[in-house]
Amino acid sequence: MPKLQWIGKDKVVHHHRDVPYRALDLKYRFAALAGMPANSSGNRIIHGDNLDALKSLIPEFEGKVNCIYIDPPYNTGNEGWVYNDAVNDPKMQKWLGQVVGKEGEDLTRHDKWLCMMYPRLKLLQRLLVDDGVIFVSIDDNEQAHLKLVLDEIFSGQFVANVLWQKRTSPDARLQLSDAHEHVLCYAKRISTLSLNKIPQSRVC
Repeated sequence: MPKLQWIGKDKVVHHHRDVPYRALDLKYRFAALAGMPANSSGNRIIHGDNLDALKSLIPEFEGKVNCIYIDPPYNTGNEGWVYNDAVNDPKMQKWLGQVVGKEGEDLTRHDKWLCMMYPRLKLLQRLLVDDGVIFVSIDDNEQAHLKLVLDEIFSGQFVANVLWQKRTSPDARLQLSDAHEHVLCYAKRISTLSLNKIPQSRVC
């Protein structure tokens, strides 16, 4: 299987192991109003760096999550996201705290994005049950790169590339356009996967 190479990949392949485990600090708890069904104790909102948050979930939830959906930065150059992963390497230390995109554009924008995504995807893969699935939204800016990285991390357990039309303007119908986005779907172990079929009455 072909593998994608980029600046910094060798430094982040095992970075998820170096991220320290952090205890989640409970700030708030919400209870249902009198007479209403009790809230599920399994629901959580975690505020903080997502890499730290994912690592903190591993002890309790590794191999227990059925379905994951993520909507990462599309790396279009307009988001202004910041590379913050403290990878112990002089070249990547220079990236820390830098805005990625038009405000801080350079030739390593895609490398930084891939270095940011890789350890997070590794942790997400660990959270899934054997018959679990992950869905990742992306557009054409990074879809090809993301697919190769997911193929590598999920060992080729590709399920589908779901295309959805994000707008129906006249220009999207009359010429080649980027009026679509992708939702890449991967299984933890495709041989055990059992996705429900969409009822015929709902198929458009």
